[in-house]
Amino acid sequence: MSAPIRVETITLGDELLLGIRENDHLTYLGSQLAHHGIEPAANLVIRDLASDIELFFEASWNRSDLVITTGGLGPTSDDLTRESIAKALNEELIYDVSIESAIRERFSNLGLPMPESNFRQCYRPSSAEVLDNPYGTAPGLFIIKEGKILIMLPGPAREMHPMFEKSVIPRLQREGIFPEVDCYLQIRTAGIGESALAEKVGHLFEGKKGLVVGYCAHAGMVDLRLSSLDGEILSEKELQIIADDCRNLLDEDFVCFGDRTLAEVIFRELRPLEKTLAVAESCTGGLLSSHFTEIEGISKVFHGGAVCYHNDAKVQLVDVPESMLEQHGAVSEEVAIAMATGACEKFGADYGLSVTGFAGPTGGSQVLPVGSIFLGYASPVGVWAKKIQLRGDRASNRRRAATAALDWMRRKLRKYKLEEVFAAAESGNFNI
Repeated sequence: MSAPIRVETITLGDELLLGIRENDHLTYLGSQLAHHGIEPAANLVIRDLASDIELFFEASWNRSDLVITTGGLGPTSDDLTRESIAKALNEELIYDVSIESAIRERFSNLGLPMPESNFRQCYRPSSAEVLDNPYGTAPGLFIIKEGKILIMLPGPAREMHPMFEKSVIPRLQREGIFPEVDCYLQIRTAGIGESALAEKVGHLFEGKKGLVVGYCAHAGMVDLRLSSLDGEILSEKELQIIADDCRNLLDEDFVCFGDRTLAEVIFRELRPLEKTLAVAESCTGGLLSSHFTEIEGISKVFHGGAVCYHNDAKVQLVDVPESMLEQHGAVSEEVAIAMATGACEKFGADYGLSVTGFAGPTGGSQVLPVGSIFLGYASPVGVWAKKIQLRGDRASNRRRAATAALDWMRRKLRKYKLEEVFAAAESGNFNI
């Protein structure tokens, strides 16, 4: 099969179609395909209904070279992918004792008998190759038919992701669908909008044959994706040269290559210096702390956080003076700084980061409307406050406030890193 090929993904589940749960499957598969030089042509989100599965799969199968489905391989009555696709392909479902053995072994390891419902998962279309699932009971299925490829994957991410990376990618490489080299680079940016980013770096992509450029905006950040649909047109080295040129132009707006979070970037800055961090937050209600606690090994850097939602909590938890709250109000530069310095003192940390503001939909005033957020930052070389104005709903404002605080700290660390190292050395807290 020669490139370019047409790839479509089908994600099954009423919860995805109804918006009850975000379609993380599409995000993951899109990224994985892009890494291997393939741009998905379409993604279908469909109901757990046999007639719909059969109808939409047939349409995708007829116009595509590779179809990937997720979900509907479980043991319950609404798991209908296996049966519906077998019917669409005119294939018999056969009972596979190797699948039964794997499922029995999994339940045995858990000290449980195999439920009757799980026997449904032991059937596969007659031409299907079984993909092992070490983290669940639903095997993946790999079919080559009519010069096309079908891959059926389980829905849970903890099962689907390792199956795709350990079984599907090597199999597609053997079939010549995926190249052996990476054909994808991602540049993560913050503090710059999508249109401004495109205007700033767009000229670097002119005349670059085989280059595919994509932009993805999310919660105060924009990811720039560079890929080659054919690794022989633009090599990994050539992509890296273009990416380096982008980095140089972006300056402080550049966060990293890849998909590291802002919190991870901060962690990587502080860990080699043996420096520590604490946070105090009101309107973000713990979001800021959660960004850090998602990182493995963060205890080496993150000492703790305080959610100081009520004014009394600001006084009791991080020693904000009552007089300051009365004079300036809880949403102010002065209180933001006091929260940051108070977090440092209470948790014995070198750096403090704080957020206070009106997330909405109520609160605020004519002077400080809903969306007014103050950030506070305390470091070995000084303290700062910053005001930002957000215009989203409550959930959006909270997410963006946390992102803005993290990005601001990232920029401060970059700007003052050398000064902070020398300040730490002079105080005897760090050995140069």
